[in-house]
Amino acid sequence: MKVYEHTDPDSLLPRAHPWTDGQSDASHRYYDFRAQPELIRSSLEDLEEWRAYPAIETFYQLLEWLNGPNSALESNDCAFSGATANTSAEFPKRLQASGRLMILYQDLALNTSPEQIHRLTNGIAHALEAIDPGFEWGAIGATIMAIRLTTLPGSPEQQRGQQLMLSFWAWGEDEPEVMTNLDRTFRNLTVALQQVSDEIRDSLNRQ
Repeated sequence: MKVYEHTDPDSLLPRAHPWTDGQSDASHRYYDFRAQPELIRSSLEDLEEWRAYPAIETFYQLLEWLNGPNSALESNDCAFSGATANTSAEFPKRLQASGRLMILYQDLALNTSPEQIHRLTNGIAHALEAIDPGFEWGAIGATIMAIRLTTLPGSPEQQRGQQLMLSFWAWGEDEPEVMTNLDRTFRNLTVALQQVSDEIRDSLNRQ
C-alpha cells in the first residue's frame, strides 16, 4: 500500500473543531457522528451518487467504527470526488477517485500534543506500508493540519492543536475498476486505523 507525506497549502491555517461551515461550500455543516452515528449514512452528500458500489459501504463501516466506542480516534470531516479523469502521470490509468478523511483523538486534549500527533501519523503510515504491499492502485497521503479545539478549557492559545488529514486515491481504467480499487484502499485503511487505535488504547490504559 502506497503512503505519502502529502503537502497542503492550508495546513497551517487553523480550523475550529467543531467547525461551523464548510471551507469550500458554506452549505456543508458539521455533524457529531459520535453523538449521532445514524447520520453517517444519511448526511454525507458526496457519497450518495456512488452508494451502489461496495467501496461506499466499506467507508460507512469505517466511519461507524472510527466514531464508535471501540475506537480511540474520531473524524470531524470527510469528502469524496467520485470517479473522474486521472490527473497523475505516475499512475497510468484513465480514471481516479479521491477524497479525504480527517482524524483526531477522541480524547481532545491529546490533539494539543505535537508528540501525540506525530505518533499517530507515523503509526498509521507504518501500518499501511505493511498492509497489502503488492497493491499498486491505491494510495494514502498524510498531512498534519492546524486546529483550534474550541470545547477545551483555557485560552485560544491553550486550545491550539493539530489533526491528521488522510487523503486517499484509487485508479482504474473504468469506473468499476476504480471503485474496486477504492474499496481495497478503504479496507486497508480500516485495518491500519484499527491497529493504531488498539495500540493507543493499550498505551493509555498502561498510564
